[in-house]
Amino acid sequence: MLSYIIRRILYAVPIIIGVNVLTALLFFYVNTPDDMARQVLGEKNVTPAAIENWKRDHGYDLPAFVNTEEPGLKKVTETVFFQKSVPLLWFDFSRSDRNNIDIGQEIRTRMWASLAISVPMFMAGVAVNLFLAMMLAYYRATYIDIWGVILAVVLMSVSTLFYIIGGQYILGKLLRLFPISGFDAGLHSVKFLVLPVIIGIIASIGTGVRFYRTVFLEEINKDYVRTARAKGLTEGRVLFKHALKNAMIPVLTNVVVSIPFLFYGSLILETFFAIPGLGSFTIDAIQSQDFAIVRSMVYLGSILYIIGLIMTDISYTLVDPRVRFE
Repeated sequence: MLSYIIRRILYAVPIIIGVNVLTALLFFYVNTPDDMARQVLGEKNVTPAAIENWKRDHGYDLPAFVNTEEPGLKKVTETVFFQKSVPLLWFDFSRSDRNNIDIGQEIRTRMWASLAISVPMFMAGVAVNLFLAMMLAYYRATYIDIWGVILAVVLMSVSTLFYIIGGQYILGKLLRLFPISGFDAGLHSVKFLVLPVIIGIIASIGTGVRFYRTVFLEEINKDYVRTARAKGLTEGRVLFKHALKNAMIPVLTNVVVSIPFLFYGSLILETFFAIPGLGSFTIDAIQSQDFAIVRSMVYLGSILYIIGLIMTDISYTLVDPRVRFE
């Protein structure tokens, strides 16, 4: 298993480099360092000298990818891309362009707020979706199944923004059950987390139930299930014991790959509920055109995605002995 993990990590190196190159290309061509300097210093009355000073202070005065004025290896090392992207390999996120804050420290602080909302939402969401999908599969081809599918399609057709705004208005403003937004430290944060967690679970029901129901229906039509029924097993025992176990690979593909992204939080929910997590941190950086933070969060996202894929492959071997590390 160790050799397999090492091989997968080595495969990930060109992917990570490619992500960094694409991020730099998009940012430099859509928003040049001169534009970044003007946005930070102010669009009006900013002088060329002030722009050059800002670029020099933040390391953007070098060429983007190739420095033709330098000899040998310095043609590559004396560039913005090399000096900004290479330190990311050992998780040196440096400081932000706009506020000069320590990005690594900010990530370590904000990830707990993201985990506080994403972990319960993820665990409860998976449990609810699996349970409802199995119920629909159990009552397949009945009115319960038909209306359940219709409701799932309706739920997955509604924008997440509708759930957020509707939940804040009904549960927060009209019924006053939960605070509309905000955050607090320690156990006091629970009252601020309940509403976004509930909304996150409801918003995921449509897509989750549809996906898991399809997986279960495909599984219960296989030969081993017909054999189990022929042996006289009840439909519930066939579904919950035999079909569920054999349907775990597509379920794990959907679930395990999402686990590392729990650190990333929820971009939309954190923004609307004023939760100081990594999701709102990323949105704020995009809005303020802070390339250092955006670059760090994109890099972190690519690392988390690769970790999720490796975890998924490992989990396959735990539920299906036929899967080997080859």
